[in-house]
Amino acid sequence: MNSRRSWFVFGIGAFAYLVAVMQRTSIGVAGVSATERFHVSASVLSSLAVVQLIVYAAMQIPVGVLIDRIGSRRLMLTGTALMVAGQIAVAFAPSIAVAILGRILVGAGDATVFTSVMRLTNSWFRGRIVPQLSQWIGNIGQLGQVLSAIPFALILHQAGWTTAFLSAASLSVLALIAIAVAVFDRPVGSTEGPRPATWSESLRQLRVSLARPGTQLGFWSHFVTQSSGTVFSLMWGLPFMVFALGIDPAEAAALLIVSVVTGLIAGPVLGLLTARFPLRRSNLVLGIVGMMGVVWAVVLLWPGVPPAWLLVVLLIAIGIGGPGSVIGFDFARTSNPLHSLGSANGIVNVGGFLASFVMMFLIGVALDLQNGARVAAGGAPDLYALDAFRWAFAIQYVIVGLGVALLVRARRRTRRRMQEDEGIEVAPIWVSLSDAWRRRSGRETR
Repeated sequence: MNSRRSWFVFGIGAFAYLVAVMQRTSIGVAGVSATERFHVSASVLSSLAVVQLIVYAAMQIPVGVLIDRIGSRRLMLTGTALMVAGQIAVAFAPSIAVAILGRILVGAGDATVFTSVMRLTNSWFRGRIVPQLSQWIGNIGQLGQVLSAIPFALILHQAGWTTAFLSAASLSVLALIAIAVAVFDRPVGSTEGPRPATWSESLRQLRVSLARPGTQLGFWSHFVTQSSGTVFSLMWGLPFMVFALGIDPAEAAALLIVSVVTGLIAGPVLGLLTARFPLRRSNLVLGIVGMMGVVWAVVLLWPGVPPAWLLVVLLIAIGIGGPGSVIGFDFARTSNPLHSLGSANGIVNVGGFLASFVMMFLIGVALDLQNGARVAAGGAPDLYALDAFRWAFAIQYVIVGLGVALLVRARRRTRRRMQEDEGIEVAPIWVSLSDAWRRRSGRETR
C-alpha cells in the first residue's frame, strides 16, 4: 500500500481519465461546428451531448457492480476501446444520427473510467491521503478539457471535423496500451477480501449500498455541485459566449480553461478540508452550491451584456463545483466497506450526470420554444439571443433546488445513523462556530 507501484498505477489511471474527459468535452467545443455540419435545431444539437450523458449515467450502477465483480482493469480496457470506436464514428459521421451513435459509444466507454480509477485508488492506498488523491483524480482529469479547448479546438478550426476527432481517438489508443501494460486491480497480498462469488451476491451488495444514507448523501452532493459546470462546458457555454455575448469562438473555447485552472487550485484545498473536517463535508457542499447560485443570479440579472470580468467570475464559480462534487465519493467511501465501494461510487456518480442531462435538454427546449414564439409573433429568428439564454439558464435553479432539499434530508438521516451506530452527534455549524469562538476568547483572556 502507498508504494512506488501504487503511484505508478495511480498515474496511469489518472491519465486514462484525463483522456476520457477530453473525449467527453470535445463535443462541447465542437458545438458551433456541429450546427454548421448537420444543420439542426438547438434541441436536436443538445441530443449529441444529452444521449452521451444518459448512457454515462445509466451505466454507472452496472459499472459499479461490475467493478466489484470482475475488477477495474477489464472495464477500463473495454471502455477505452469503446471511446476509440465512438470518436471514429463521429469523425466520419455523414448525419446527426451517426454522430449520436458515436457519442453513445463514447458515453458508454467514458462511464467505465472514473469509477474504476476511484476504486483502484482505494485498493492501492490507505489513510488520509485517499480523499486528497480523489480530488487529484478529478483535477488531472479536468486537464482533458484543456486538451479539448486548445489543441482539439485548434485542429478542428484549421484541419476540420474529421481530422480533429481522429486525433482525439488516437489519444485513447495510447491510454488503452498504457492500461494493458501497467494497471492491475490490487497489490500482491491485498487483504481487501474476495470479490462477490455470484451475480446475486453482487446485486445484494448494491441494494445494501443504495439503502445507506451516506451513499444517498453522496449522490445528492454530486447532483448539486457538478451539473452546472458540466452543462456549461459540455454543451451550452460555447454557444452562449459566442452568439449571446459576441465572443470570438477561439477565445470562448480558451475561456473554458478558467474553470479547469480553478479546479486545479480548489481541488487540493477541498481535499485537505475534507480530510481535516470529515463531519463538515456537507457544509462545504452547501457553501459551494450557494456561491454558484449567487454568481449565476448576478449574471442572469445583469442589465445588458455581462462584462468580461463577471463571465470570468462565473467560470471560477462553476469551476469550484467540479472538485466539490468529488466530496460525494468521500461520503460513499466512509459509509461502505471496500468490497462494495464500486457499487457505492457508481450510485454517487449518477447524481451529477442525471442533473446535467436533464438541465441540458431542458435548456435546449427552452431556447427552441422562445425562438418559435418570437418567429410566430413576426420577429426575426434568433435562437441564441441573450434574453433567451437568461430564461433557459434559470432552469438550473429548479433542478439544483430540488437536489439541495433532498441533500439536506439525506444529511439528516446520515447524522441520525451516525449517532445511533457510533454515538457521534454533529451539532449545527453555527453552534460549533460559536463554541470555537468562546474557546478562543477564553484562551485570549487568560
